[in-house]
Amino acid sequence: MRATQRIAIVGGGLGGAAAAASLQQAGFEVNIYEQAAQFTRQGAGIHMGPNVLKIFRRQGIEKQLEAMGSHPDFWFSRDADGEYLSRIPLGEFARKEYGAAYLTVHRGDLHALQMTAIAPNSVHMGKHLLSLDESGDDVLLTFADGSTARADIVIGADGINSRVREHLLGAEAPTYSGWVGHRALIPAEKLAQYDFNFEDCVKWWSSDRHLMVYYTTGKRDEYYFVSGVPQAQWEGGDASFVDCSREAMYEAFTGYHPTVQALIANADSITKWPLLNRQPLPVWSRGRMVLLGDACHPMKPHMAQGAAMAIEDGAMLARCLQETGLSDYSTAFRLYEANRKDRASRVQAVSNANTWLRTQEDPAWVYGYELFDHPLKTEVPA
Repeated sequence: MRATQRIAIVGGGLGGAAAAASLQQAGFEVNIYEQAAQFTRQGAGIHMGPNVLKIFRRQGIEKQLEAMGSHPDFWFSRDADGEYLSRIPLGEFARKEYGAAYLTVHRGDLHALQMTAIAPNSVHMGKHLLSLDESGDDVLLTFADGSTARADIVIGADGINSRVREHLLGAEAPTYSGWVGHRALIPAEKLAQYDFNFEDCVKWWSSDRHLMVYYTTGKRDEYYFVSGVPQAQWEGGDASFVDCSREAMYEAFTGYHPTVQALIANADSITKWPLLNRQPLPVWSRGRMVLLGDACHPMKPHMAQGAAMAIEDGAMLARCLQETGLSDYSTAFRLYEANRKDRASRVQAVSNANTWLRTQEDPAWVYGYELFDHPLKTEVPA
């Protein structure tokens, strides 16, 4: 046996970064291979609940994240006319009831912070994976730039179009869900002209669409919206997103409250992207390869828990590998799936149904989850 055992993570997004930090903290040698040439501050916000903040606490970045994010006291749901449908307490309530803060933040800012928790020189950019060859005692990774790497196990954290998933289960394109999302960032100063209450975290609903709105910084200088809108066909071909006109956005939210109209009016740039689905996978791992996050259980973003599930996956996988040791990776992979599948599948189903917090409900099963205190299920099929 080699003195050093190596883990390769394909994909350096939020899930891959979280997995690397947890695994390195557990003492494993980890390298991330990311196909992008560089990371950028992409124009998207994200929710981070107490279930994730407790993982970041162990990784040493909880306080820094709290300092950069916005801390809503409530998740409000309103109908298109502005009437409240629910008021879900967060803020100090979340700290007391769930054990950590609830915040919203810019995705790029969060990702940059995650990079500080990873060992220097362990992230390799511009590595587009071409092939995987499991030769018995390790895996050979070959990249488009001609370089190669070897690892004892490979973790596929490379999203809904995962090459690792493709290697395990064959090529199969995801299916279009019949829904699109719109995104825009708005400088908060542009909204000062209105006598509206631009709440910290509010989801506007009607029978078949919604608009989620929140601040992405603690300074509250950047307001973000993301929609879910039915659309029979995706017009963008293979593009991951297309530009959307303000006029098309108005049409999608005709009749909504003037607050929503003001947001659309002040969005300088709106993008639209297709929401994609996959059927539940028959396996999460095979041989020396294992999947996490959107590579494993993609979901619509309607519950604001997709990235959280990927981060939880990474932490649980690290916990299971620490339990068994890397030499018994097959048992670790079975433990991981046994301890993640029910929760991830439940979140996936609720998220895809788009019912989360529309009415007054108790979110404790999501936000109060204690990944490291949760006893491991040990009865796993061989």
